This record gives sequence, C-alpha cells and structure tokens, in this order.
Amino acid sequence: MGAVRGGMAPRGIARLLLCLLTLGCVSSAQSSNPPAAPPASTSPQEPQATQPPATQPPATQPQATQPQATPTQTTPPQDQATPAQEDESGGFVFKKEVEEVILHATVVDDQNHLITGLARDSFKVYEDNKLQELTSFRKERVPVALGILIDNSGSMLPKRAKVNEAALRLVDASQQEDRVFVVNFGEDAFLDQDYTEDVGKLRAALQRVETRGSTALYDAVIGAVDHLNQTSPLQKKVLLVVTDGRDNASQATFQQVLRKLQSKNGPVLYTIALEQNERRDESERQSLRALSEQTGGTAFFPSSLDEVQSIASSIAQDIRSQYIIGYHSSNSHATGTYHSIQVQAVDGRMRLHVATRTGYYSGNIGSDASH
Repeated sequence: MGAVRGGMAPRGIARLLLCLLTLGCVSSAQSSNPPAAPPASTSPQEPQATQPPATQPPATQPQATQPQATPTQTTPPQDQATPAQEDESGGFVFKKEVEEVILHATVVDDQNHLITGLARDSFKVYEDNKLQELTSFRKERVPVALGILIDNSGSMLPKRAKVNEAALRLVDASQQEDRVFVVNFGEDAFLDQDYTEDVGKLRAALQRVETRGSTALYDAVIGAVDHLNQTSPLQKKVLLVVTDGRDNASQATFQQVLRKLQSKNGPVLYTIALEQNERRDESERQSLRALSEQTGGTAFFPSSLDEVQSIASSIAQDIRSQYIIGYHSSNSHATGTYHSIQVQAVDGRMRLHVATRTGYYSGNIGSDASH
C-alpha cells in the first residue's frame, strides 16, 4: 500500500480530485430529484395510519387511483347480509346498505276466497304508519324451506298415522326446488331429517315415534326458527306445527317465542291444534292463533282427525298463492326495535283481507329472544 501511495504522480491526484467532485455532484442531484415511481403493478399501497404491516396487499394490488370494477349487484339480494369487501389497504369494509324487508302475503275476499291476480299497484305497505315504496313484487311460485314439527307426546300415538299422511300431502304439493325438514318433539326436540326433497326420507322421519308425556312446543318452535334462520338454503320459510297437547315443558315463554318468530324475514307459522278428550282452553287457542297470525299464517282447530288432510291441502294452496312484496324501510333501525307492518290490497273499490306478518324486530336479535 505504501508503494502505491508513494508512486502516485501529481496528475493522478488531480484526476482523483476531479472524479470525487463529479461523484459528489451526481449524488447531490439525485437527492434533490427523487426517482420516478415504479410501475403500479410492482409497488405496494401506502399503508393506512392504523393499518398493521401484516395486512399489506400483495404487489399486484391495484392502486387506489385506479377505477374499480362495477359490481353486478348494488344491494344485497333480498334478506342476505352484505358481504365484507377487501379495500386497497388489505382491510375489510362493511358497506352499510338497507336490506329489503320481504313479506309473503295471502289475499282473500269477504267469502275467504283466494285472490291471486292482483297487480303491484293494488298494494300499499305501511311500516310504523309510514307509507313505504315497494322495491320488488312477485306472484310466481318460489321455492320454500319448510319445517314440519310433530308433537310426539303419548296422546298423539293413535293419531300419528293420519297426521303423517297429512304432512306428506303437504310435501307432495311442493315443487322440486323445495327443501323440507322434520322435527319430532316431546319434552325434547329431535331433528330427525334435515333439508331434503326425498319423500322416502321424510316418511321415515315422520314414523320415528318415541312417545313421551311432556310437550315443549315453544322450545321446539324456537329451535326450528333458529335452524331456518341460520341454515335455510332458501329465502321463503314456512313452519307447520301439529300438536294435541298443552305446552307443559318449555323453558321459553309465549313472549319469547313470539319475538323469535318476529325476527326480520322470519318464517310463516301454520298450526294444527288437535283436540284431546277435554276441550282446549280458550287462552291456549288465543296463544296459538296469535303466534300464527302475526307471522301471516293461520291456526286451525279441527274437531275431527279426518279434517287434517284437507287442512294440509289448504295450507299447501296458501303457500303457493302468496304474493312476495319487498321494500326498503324508510325508518331508523336500531337493533331490537319493533316495527309494525300493515298491508292493504284493493281490487276495484273492494277492500280485501291481507294475511302477512304484522311486524318484525330490526337487527340480528339472535339470543335476544330470551330477554
């Protein structure tokens, strides 16, 4: 090293100084003029102030300044929740969109004849006494998720054969896309067949009779509503309950099961209450009637077991003759708030009777039904 330093001529020193000066100028120019940004396809997004580095998008994520693709749907389909969408920073944004309230309405005249040919402008819907603008209207048949709940108490044993045939008549009137499940209940409720269109499987489930003395009807209904709301593959939901007993074993109360049924876009409930040796208490009739009618369904109290099959046929006709009416509520929707509904239908100058749900609780009440 010393030999090299000692042998360096003055001209070499001058050249070295010139090179150092030149490098300094280039370095200064670069620091005052930052390089052009690399192509968007290779540059990650600038992170949000609160976004942790672990959630940064990959290098191929589009820049925020690039236009986003137009979605094929701008509102959630019917009663489905709006999905979370990934934003440019890799986080998730839940878009606040007003979901449709869906009503299934059956219309009859003063003689209780079904009216099936009405147009959209024949209907008016009021929520909390405010006229609502309809966003959808259908009168064609749509697939149904149907739950059949059969009382399995001891007193039902001699009646089960005819009850099962009536239930199967309802299944036979269904269409190919319908899905049916069967619950046998006594003190406990058993899902003996989940959603299926196979009549053979449904018949086998209905024949699983293990009679017990107690009847927990309210608990069975709450369990069935939860099953529908959480797992139903279809938007239209119906429950049929057949019982001959008083509810003497449920933990749930009448008010709790009513609130559960009144969840937003909950099921329509039909009840067939068979008589035992003694006549059913009028308060029991009122309770079953209220549970059914406030969902848009009907409670039947046949005096003879022979009437059950014709009732099942009537229910099947009701289900297939309903109008489907949707609207976006104009009211505020704090979770757990009850909203009353009134639907009017007019044919010419004649006011018709509309059977549909009388209200609902907004938000996902879930286990609130027990409060």
